[in-house]
Amino acid sequence: MRNNNGVLSGYRVLDCSIAMAGPFAAQRLGDLGADVIKVEPTTGEWQRHAAAGGASGNQINVSFLSLNRNKRSVAVDLKSPGGADVLRELVKTADVFLQNYRPGVAARLGVDYESLKQINPQIVYVSISGYGEDGPYKDRPGQDLLLQAMSGAMRSTGREGEPPTPAGQYIVDAVTASTAFEGVLAALLHRERTGEGQLVTVNMLDSITALQMQELSVYTVGGVPQQRSDEPHAHVYIRAPYGTFRTKDSFLAIAFPQLPEFGRLIGEESFLTMSAEEHGWSHRDEVFRKTQARLETETTAHWLEVFEGTGIWAGPVYSYEDLVHDPQIAHNGTFVEYDHPTEGRVKTPGFSYKFSKTPPQVYRGAPLAGEHTREVLLESGIPAQKVDELFAAGAVAESQAPAPA
Repeated sequence: MRNNNGVLSGYRVLDCSIAMAGPFAAQRLGDLGADVIKVEPTTGEWQRHAAAGGASGNQINVSFLSLNRNKRSVAVDLKSPGGADVLRELVKTADVFLQNYRPGVAARLGVDYESLKQINPQIVYVSISGYGEDGPYKDRPGQDLLLQAMSGAMRSTGREGEPPTPAGQYIVDAVTASTAFEGVLAALLHRERTGEGQLVTVNMLDSITALQMQELSVYTVGGVPQQRSDEPHAHVYIRAPYGTFRTKDSFLAIAFPQLPEFGRLIGEESFLTMSAEEHGWSHRDEVFRKTQARLETETTAHWLEVFEGTGIWAGPVYSYEDLVHDPQIAHNGTFVEYDHPTEGRVKTPGFSYKFSKTPPQVYRGAPLAGEHTREVLLESGIPAQKVDELFAAGAVAESQAPAPA
């Protein structure tokens, strides 16, 4: 039974996403009353068959259950002509289309933005990717742990000299979901005002970077380096190996590989007869120790080259310095720079979403206390005399920003 009292009641969302970030964003829209239609393969979305923590449930595992409430499911084979026609019919009555296909897949299926806006010019089309719609990393796997590692966040926890510590949550997926959710709302507001739909692109790399607004600004603006102490300052639901490992020269993030293939590549013969889904849980400590022993015999660059083009998900563990100078970050324009009247030249994380019609920008830096009190009160219709009285009584205050040099 639909809730017709939600703030988004009357809006229809087509959720063609998988895993966590997209489904979580769509679920939040459903929680606010939107009619969310989950369009999934006839065999079910991937997350139905991948039980995080082994929590399989009865007919629906906990992973899928937790990310797909307030939705109706339509099972469609989009690779068939009939299935593709069904989706195009659904698009005619939809307000939002959300997908996180690998780059190029939407176009091959004929469900990219350019195709769908011919059917419904007012569609708000949200595309979620790992690293961006294009650029040097566009084909890399957008997996939570690897993005945590690359974001620099891990270097702010754990002991100095020990492998950086991942978050105990799927933090990159979660913040990307929030970013996509925000993008949908903003684009719908724009449509309400103008009648036009648009393309909204969101990627995990920019989302987790923007989440660290304060920490990265301390580094980029304050010049304070990341320095971990000798003692730690700060997932038990993922099979081994899953985490960061010391290599000969630095660290490497590894995300739940299939043990036989992984063992062949790193030269660990005992993994050849192991099952990831069995021994990755029952022998987690053993798998970790043997993985660590093998990986520390070669450099990070060596292992990344070994794993390139295989089914192994691996990535470097960045510091903020690495992140700031990364070519994908530069390509995405992840950081923005502007002049602040009191702080000078500022470089800080920018915007984790992009709009084709209404791009975000820095309009003004952080204000001084009460810097705009007078103008806001006057704009709000309070008579000038009353504003003066409020100032005189100490009820309001203002600070004057220095004049531009």
